[in-house]
Amino acid sequence: MSIRPLWPPEPPGGGNKAPEIFAGGVGTVRRAVVIGNGCAGAENQCLGLVRALGLADRLTLFRIIRPTGGINKWLHFLPISLHKVVDQVLRNILSNMALATLFQGKLLAPYYVSNVQSFGLSSVLEADTHKIVTLVRDTFEKEGLAIVVACGRDTISYASSVRCLAPDNVFVIQIQHPRYRLDRFDLVVTPRHDYYALTAKGQREVPWLFRRWITPREPPGPNVVLTAGALHQADSAALRIAATNWHDELSPLPKPLVVVNIGGPTRNCSYGVDLAKQLVSDLLLKEFSAHPKFYIWDGEEPNPHLGHLAWANAFIVTADSVSMLSEACSTGKPVYVVGTEHCRWKFSDFHSTLHKRGAVRPFTGLEDMSDSWSYPPLNDAIDVAARVREALAERGWAVG
Repeated sequence: MSIRPLWPPEPPGGGNKAPEIFAGGVGTVRRAVVIGNGCAGAENQCLGLVRALGLADRLTLFRIIRPTGGINKWLHFLPISLHKVVDQVLRNILSNMALATLFQGKLLAPYYVSNVQSFGLSSVLEADTHKIVTLVRDTFEKEGLAIVVACGRDTISYASSVRCLAPDNVFVIQIQHPRYRLDRFDLVVTPRHDYYALTAKGQREVPWLFRRWITPREPPGPNVVLTAGALHQADSAALRIAATNWHDELSPLPKPLVVVNIGGPTRNCSYGVDLAKQLVSDLLLKEFSAHPKFYIWDGEEPNPHLGHLAWANAFIVTADSVSMLSEACSTGKPVYVVGTEHCRWKFSDFHSTLHKRGAVRPFTGLEDMSDSWSYPPLNDAIDVAARVREALAERGWAVG
């Protein structure tokens, strides 16, 4: 008599079923991790890319927090890990000294670190490399690959360490040029003007003895994505919502509605009282003297910035801010720039790029603000998101 083998029943849905994220043979990216540095401009770039990827409602935001108070304001040149060590050592030393009470408030004022803060899209957690790695590993089978987006000097070591410790669980994007070892990241997103030092004009501006110290020293590699300006969240969908939200406040105002965005002097775009006088004489007195409606935002919430982008007929922007200019130029509306002549080095190259695209014109004070002109809007975040999808597809992944 033959003996028939007994086979265990097949599990429901068939055996060896792949995790849900691999359904159809393609891994699905469903979440993003943002590593921020507390700077609104830098974090806005990360959030703009995440938004363009369709992951804005599925992100976790970690923020790097430097020690603050007392002498810490003079220690920001240190790498953040060393800064925290120095801060803790100094606190321990002074805590055992008779002068502790004298110096505590002046040199080493206590700083408060909040583990959870309100941020609109998500809560904010204090950045910790091992916590991020644990998060992406423990949830990998259910949530899939995590896109990690970081921006700013302080985030470089965190983002590169996450990729080193969990290379199969993350796709790491570093925004702003990290200066060296670009192979530590899957993609580097940086403005084209960061490579100004390699241009013929840039080389002429740098003495030969100092060229070896200027970065970057090599042309962009295959994992570098170049942009015209800064990434941001002011896409067409956001502006449509803002237009609705600010309709009652802004639509009744006389036209043309001109929005003036004023930044402040920077190292490569230095100006002072002279530009302030130009703004007052040429702008406030000449342009707005005949307008019955004129107001200045006092900094109180709600912030009308997106409403301004949606409803303005034209913009006047100071030359110092790449972010403000990038947002204004994403609307396709007239943008006039004040103070370009004060900018040098790569900032002058940035303004040259915008001018060649027909996106900006110099503000002279003689403009007719009812004269409308247009240009192809800057869509850096959308362009970068497309490149991210291509890179993911090479791995067999897709954003879902």
